[in-house]
Amino acid sequence: MKKSRDIEVLIVEDDLRIAEIQKRFIEKIEGFQTVGIAVNYEEAKTYIELLQPDLLLLDVYFPDMNGLDLLKETKQQVKQMDVIMITATKEIHKVQEAISIGVFDYMIKPVVFERFKQSLVRYQEYHLKLVELHDENLHVTQQQVDKLLRKEVSGSGAANDKSYLPKGIDPLTLDKVLIVLGKVDCGLTAEVVAKEIGVSRTTARRYLEHLMSEEKIAADLAYGTVGRPERVYRCLTP
Repeated sequence: MKKSRDIEVLIVEDDLRIAEIQKRFIEKIEGFQTVGIAVNYEEAKTYIELLQPDLLLLDVYFPDMNGLDLLKETKQQVKQMDVIMITATKEIHKVQEAISIGVFDYMIKPVVFERFKQSLVRYQEYHLKLVELHDENLHVTQQQVDKLLRKEVSGSGAANDKSYLPKGIDPLTLDKVLIVLGKVDCGLTAEVVAKEIGVSRTTARRYLEHLMSEEKIAADLAYGTVGRPERVYRCLTP
């Protein structure tokens, strides 16, 4: 099997200090190389056409463009390029738009190295699997399609469960719920879990009920002195 080349990354970021940080992050991760830094629309278009990178690290707001518009353009390129958004933009409609267009990941600034590395390593596995399938000219199986759709190839954790995660269930949040529950033996209510991971009670309950359906946690009824009994969720003993 031939040795794979480094994944070529183009950074599209108008703040050169942040771009340099991203470049240094990339240098710490084996199998990647930065092929350029673009600070505006014209540079981004030129570099994309000339360099044909595998991956773009893309911000949303620029003085002369909206990164989401550039994202749409990249999806129409002859060579398919993947995009990881790295931005301070937190508006839910912008996040939804980026996801609907087809970003590989969406990171909110400031990004710490561990989160950055996690994203690129996951992309590396995804990219190498695609290259392998292309080289072997295989007809993919349903299982391979399912894994590619959820950007998962190998590894462990909630993101790599055998069952496909339903809409509205994020693997990182799922991990947080499991970590919180794993810290106590007596179990926690949905309200306590919600406070611990910073989501609404309704959201926490949705994740807890999903884990119940996967038989990864159990629930008991706790009777207080007043009011209705509450469900208390706990991790199952391995």
